[in-house]
Amino acid sequence: MEEKKLLRILLGLVLPLLHVDVTAADLPPSNKLVFILAGQSNMAGRGGVVASHWDGIVPPDCAPNPSILRLSPQLRWEQAHEPLHDGIDSNRTCGVGPGMAFANALLRSGRAGGAPVLGLVPCAVGGTRMADWLRGTDLYADLVRRARVALETGGRIGAVLWYQGESDTVRLADANEYGRRMLMLVRDLRADLAMPHLLLIQVGLASGLGQYTEIVREAQKGLKLRNVRFVDAKGLPLQDGHLHLSTQAQVQLGHMLAQAYLNYGHAHSQSPISWWLQIMLACCLIFL
Repeated sequence: MEEKKLLRILLGLVLPLLHVDVTAADLPPSNKLVFILAGQSNMAGRGGVVASHWDGIVPPDCAPNPSILRLSPQLRWEQAHEPLHDGIDSNRTCGVGPGMAFANALLRSGRAGGAPVLGLVPCAVGGTRMADWLRGTDLYADLVRRARVALETGGRIGAVLWYQGESDTVRLADANEYGRRMLMLVRDLRADLAMPHLLLIQVGLASGLGQYTEIVREAQKGLKLRNVRFVDAKGLPLQDGHLHLSTQAQVQLGHMLAQAYLNYGHAHSQSPISWWLQIMLACCLIFL
């Protein structure tokens, strides 16, 4: 808290010297914290969907909030609401996913890094394999494009939230390749977004379409990369008995993802702030 107070004081000294006019209206687009949501159907959200029909029930944890935006299919910021992936996972019926519960939990924590607005960038598409997300594919290109557009008005990416792999449990070859392909995806995203330390929080499978679910799960748990965190969905209730998380399970998963992000931020909170303070102090010395 002392560092944040000092940072405000330093900004107050430097901005007048630069003749920069900062108003409250400028803050939301330029100081937002962005999260990329990618993967397949359980990230897109099937909570409350039965026989291709969504029941329309939105839990309080998933309620709209003026401080939570989503990047629309038309690449415009708008207030986020369920179904968050409507128009993104366009060939399927979307329901409740983990995104809104995640964002609301993050805001309630009061530890969103000082960002006044959270920007959610839905990218998940149901029925996709890991091979469909590798560099060179349409899904990969679309994810990178949407992530870049999300930052055009300022802000920073907090994390990629990744829940995928059910389709890779059908064929043994896909299951055996999952770990290598996931490694490639993370490294390519970090390179193409110019974020070598990009945080990725991946969700361990709660279910699968085939008989090789445990092979994929072991690959997920065994991924050894810095700034990759694992949240396990195994044991969360499935609404159809075998594949998709129920609405309440999605809410619980959203809370788990938020806690994983907050735990990561707490462990890494000192270094970034200290570096920025050093930069601001240097600016003060130059101008004063």
